[in-house]
Amino acid sequence: MDSYKVWITKTDGLSDLIMAIQQEEINQLNSEFRNATLIEVLAYVLDRFQDNVILASSLGLEDQILTHFVQRHSKKARIMVLDTLRLNQETYDLLKQMQEEYQVTYEIYYPNNDAVEALVSTKGTHSFYESIENRKECCHIRKIEPLTRVLKTVDAWITGLRKDQSVTRQDMALFEYDQTHKILKVNPLIHWDYETVRDVIKAEKIPYNALHDQGYPSIGCEPCTRAVKEGEDIRAGRWWWEAADQKECGLHSNKDKKS
Repeated sequence: MDSYKVWITKTDGLSDLIMAIQQEEINQLNSEFRNATLIEVLAYVLDRFQDNVILASSLGLEDQILTHFVQRHSKKARIMVLDTLRLNQETYDLLKQMQEEYQVTYEIYYPNNDAVEALVSTKGTHSFYESIENRKECCHIRKIEPLTRVLKTVDAWITGLRKDQSVTRQDMALFEYDQTHKILKVNPLIHWDYETVRDVIKAEKIPYNALHDQGYPSIGCEPCTRAVKEGEDIRAGRWWWEAADQKECGLHSNKDKKS
C-alpha cells in the first residue's frame, strides 16, 4: 500500500479486509528488516515516505541517536518536539545546542493554551500527583493532543522506543500499524539495550541531556521525573508514585493493536 492513511468504513466487512492487508505488509516489513542495521531501516523509511514521515523526539538518548543518523541521511527530514511547558531547563539547553550545532529545524508543538489554563484553574498546577486519572488528563492536554495534531500530517512516524524501557513495551515490534492514528509506526531501536545506546552516544560524540549524568536515564516533564536510585529500573524515575504497569502517558497507546 502506498499510504497508511486508510479511511476505514464499517460496512460489508471492508474494515477487516483493510486491516488484513495492512497486517500482511507489516509482517513482510518485519521479516525483511529482521537483521537490518539502524541506517538501513532509517534510509528505507525516509526515502519511502519523505515529507510524510516524522521523527518524534523527546531529546532523550534514543532520540538523539535517531536525530544524528536521520540528519546524516537527510537534512530536510522532519523532526518534532512536544514542548509541554514543563520540561527541565537542561532539556531546553539541549534543544538550543542541537539547533546551533546540528542546524536542526525542529517542528515544536505546544499544548492548547485554553486547555492548560482550564486545567490549572480548576485543579491547580500539580493535580497529576493526586490520581492516575488526573495525571493522564495532564498528559493528554500537554502531549496527546499536540501529538495527534502533528500525526495527522504524516503517513508514518519514527520513535525511540525500546523493549527494555518498560514492561508496557515488551510486545512492540520494529514496524507496527498504529490503529489509533491510522499510520505506520517505526521503532528502529526496539531491540537495543541501554548499554548499546550509551556506547553509540559516546562513539558518535552525540550531544545529550546533562541530566543523564545525574542519574536520569529517562527524562520527561520536570515535576514527573526524578533520578533513579542504585538498583532501580531505568523507568523508576518516571511517575515514580505509580505502579510500573501504569507508566505510560498515552503517546504510545494503540487501541486494537495489530503488530
